[in-house]
Amino acid sequence: MRENLVIIPTYNEKENVADIIRKVFSLADPFHVLIVDDGSPDGTAEIVKNLQDEFKDSLHLIERQGKLGLGTAYITGFKWALEREYQYIFEMDADFSHNPNDLVRLYHTCKIGGYDVAIGSRYITGVNVVNWPMGRVLMSYFAGVYVRLITRMPIMDPTGGFICYTNQVLSTINLDKITFVGYAFQIEMKFNAYLHKFNIKEVPIIFTDRTKGNSKMSSGIFKEAIFGVVAMKIWSLFKTFVPKSSL
Repeated sequence: MRENLVIIPTYNEKENVADIIRKVFSLADPFHVLIVDDGSPDGTAEIVKNLQDEFKDSLHLIERQGKLGLGTAYITGFKWALEREYQYIFEMDADFSHNPNDLVRLYHTCKIGGYDVAIGSRYITGVNVVNWPMGRVLMSYFAGVYVRLITRMPIMDPTGGFICYTNQVLSTINLDKITFVGYAFQIEMKFNAYLHKFNIKEVPIIFTDRTKGNSKMSSGIFKEAIFGVVAMKIWSLFKTFVPKSSL
């Protein structure tokens, strides 16, 4: 049985990937890392392969053909983690917008605090976002307001992507039924955990926009969230949520 796995999806992250891997492995608590690379033409996967000899048995790589989306990258990683019985599975960006030091706080929230899901939250103690233009901050913040209004989830940062899930949560949610790929993927996962009545805790973090590489955000991803939230809520009204093992 393995303890911690950090899943990091990548697409053209050659400027960041080696540094983020080394930082995670420098933490006091031990973490394994799984990079899910979507065929980066800049050589991101090759950098990871070159590091695997240095970090034997703790640095893993899945290479996919083409840019298939953030949501499917995480689902691929979740299934890989469950097959290997990792107990705490983390989502984290490659670009240092999520501070790797906060992995320890998320881990302790679940391991010691007894929570099922720990969310690194930008908005639980105000607005803790650095280097974003005001328009993007407002869009992100009010997206959270909109999600809470529609879903009734008491989560201040439902679109956030810095998360620790326990093995039990990911084993219970039917990952094959998760449909969205961008912002809406993050909401859909949290909504499923909420509907299954798992204990969710938001942990305050400071989110700092990337300084290297290019953002993957697009208007299409944001639109998916706007319309996807309504679809998820309607679907939930007609769906009885039971553990996958009971189906």
